[in-house]
Amino acid sequence: MRDGSKTFFAASRLLPARIRAAAVDLYAFCRVADDAVDQSGASPEVMRELHARLDAIYSERPFPIAADQGFARVVREHRLPRRLPLALLEGFEWDAEGKRYETLEDVHDYGARVAGTVGAMMALIMGVREARAMARACELGVAMQLTNIARDVGEDARMGRLYLPRQWLREEGVDPDAWLAQPQAGDGIGRVTQRLLLAADELYSRAEEGVCFLPRGCRPAILAARHIYADIGREIRRVDCNTVDRRAVVPGLRKLQRLAQSVPSILLAPKMPRGHTPLPAIRFLVEAAGVSMRVIPPRTVEEKAGWMVDLFITLAERERIAKSLYASGHAPGQHPTHNT
Repeated sequence: MRDGSKTFFAASRLLPARIRAAAVDLYAFCRVADDAVDQSGASPEVMRELHARLDAIYSERPFPIAADQGFARVVREHRLPRRLPLALLEGFEWDAEGKRYETLEDVHDYGARVAGTVGAMMALIMGVREARAMARACELGVAMQLTNIARDVGEDARMGRLYLPRQWLREEGVDPDAWLAQPQAGDGIGRVTQRLLLAADELYSRAEEGVCFLPRGCRPAILAARHIYADIGREIRRVDCNTVDRRAVVPGLRKLQRLAQSVPSILLAPKMPRGHTPLPAIRFLVEAAGVSMRVIPPRTVEEKAGWMVDLFITLAERERIAKSLYASGHAPGQHPTHNT
């Protein structure tokens, strides 16, 4: 995780130890599988091997591969439905087939498989069994994948892959196949990249509303990951959306700031969700996770009462912290003179 995704590694440091260990195991399996696909050009032989490895994991006889053995523990302890990692492999198979993505909805379908699945499995690891929260987790994964696509336009093109909506490219006067044969930065590619980032931003906003459904100890890490990934989009915009010739990177100091800014989410009262209609692309993931989509309507009176209870708990925690500060000789808003 440290080498493969500095963003996820940084955010994971805020997770409770047990959840973090499971998150690392989940990430390791997904990364090893993804690398195997990329290095082989998504060959049929590698895909068959990945399916065999997944069969062994769910038979509780994982191959003697550290990533598989770790993921087998996660599957067993958190009861991850097999349909979720199967959908992940389906996304890899789309790469092998050279699938074409005509519309944003097609890109959503791809993102749901290669990233929404990870959001769903992470939600289950954190104990989420609520439909709105599961939908937001899957959508956060899709948002991150849209950001990945915007960041890796040039890198993907050099591998013969194009994930930008072809319909959008044609609207900008760019022939997708001709551009893929000779990828170059340009205003049209830049505008399509910007549109994709705007689509990601909408999903990031939705995801932030879903953070209130998470266990308090898990909120900071997920909120930090959401903001750091959105910052990648800001870095892309800073270079005029040219990711053909360069790769946008969020500075380490900014990541540290995002981590610090996310910690108070443990105590803050949750936002009232707006009852968004889930992306059609992720509905099958919510159902695969064992959560009925029928329980996603706007909040009921009972749910609002539960939110008020959560708010009162937050106020009580704040009062306890304030009393502790006074007892130690530090009024709220002041800080000890020694380094902490």
